[in-house]
Amino acid sequence: MRWTWIALPLLAATGCFNAITIAPTRVSSPLEQITVVEPQKFFTRARVAIIDVEGMILNAKLDGGLFTAGENPVSLFRERLDQAAKDHRVKAVVLRINSPGGGVTASDVMYRDLCRFREHTGKPVVACLMDVAASGGYYLAMGCDHVIAHPTTVTGSIGVIMSLYNAYGLCQLLGITSEPIKSGPNKDLGNPARLMTEPERAILQGVVNQFYDQFVTVVARGRRMPEEQVRVIADGRIYSGVEACKLGLVDKVGYLEDAFHTAMTLAGVEDAAVVAYDRGPGYRGSIYAALPQLPGEMKVKLDLPGMPGAAAPSAAGFFFLWEPGAR
Repeated sequence: MRWTWIALPLLAATGCFNAITIAPTRVSSPLEQITVVEPQKFFTRARVAIIDVEGMILNAKLDGGLFTAGENPVSLFRERLDQAAKDHRVKAVVLRINSPGGGVTASDVMYRDLCRFREHTGKPVVACLMDVAASGGYYLAMGCDHVIAHPTTVTGSIGVIMSLYNAYGLCQLLGITSEPIKSGPNKDLGNPARLMTEPERAILQGVVNQFYDQFVTVVARGRRMPEEQVRVIADGRIYSGVEACKLGLVDKVGYLEDAFHTAMTLAGVEDAAVVAYDRGPGYRGSIYAALPQLPGEMKVKLDLPGMPGAAAPSAAGFFFLWEPGAR
């Protein structure tokens, strides 16, 4: 903590930043229950847990800002599911998704965890799609019993992308050549300093096709649709919540309150308290509340020109990701 406070005047002395925010955060503490909305009836013991999935889905610690380690979305998701599974008063879960997707493996791991949760606990899970629930975010929703989208939700983007960039022309202009020492002809597959051959492209396309087939299978199973029907609408495009409902990609157009009512109906309870699992004690004023600020380690976030924000996906990877502008 001491070195954090020392750093502040040093940074201020440089005069090179235009904003500073000090926000307390603690990412090493265990999850604790936080009541979001008190039950309407005094003797109600049933609970519905709300679990948030926000931002990029990656099996890595995302950047939490300067001086803080951040969270691993995959690990945090499993922790929250475990808490909901252990609490016998939790009768159902609402999964609130606001994500453009992320890594193929991370998305699939979270999907499998969700399927196992439903299988082992018998507790229904209702997905509520927020601003964006595309690609890997939509993939995760397929592990739920019921899917509700806001009318303004951006969803779909069913597909796989591997973003590669070629700088061969620039290397030629600058007189730069790539001379890797490799064990096989395909070991430097995707080398940006040379042109890709057709056999190399076929190798990568084959992997993309395999992951795409897996995505289609998951959607077909989750939506109870023939795979041929899924493939017609799974060309990578996005849909609004209203369009997705017409196509059968979601069950209903509605709001977060509708998701909780549906969850209680599926669980067979008439009334329930809404709870969340966050790090540290606190209280959320409503079901739309953001995560509370927590005491603990000091996090200093600087709004500096050119400083990166959250962790971005590596170019060398396969993603279930809505990436506007990607080619």
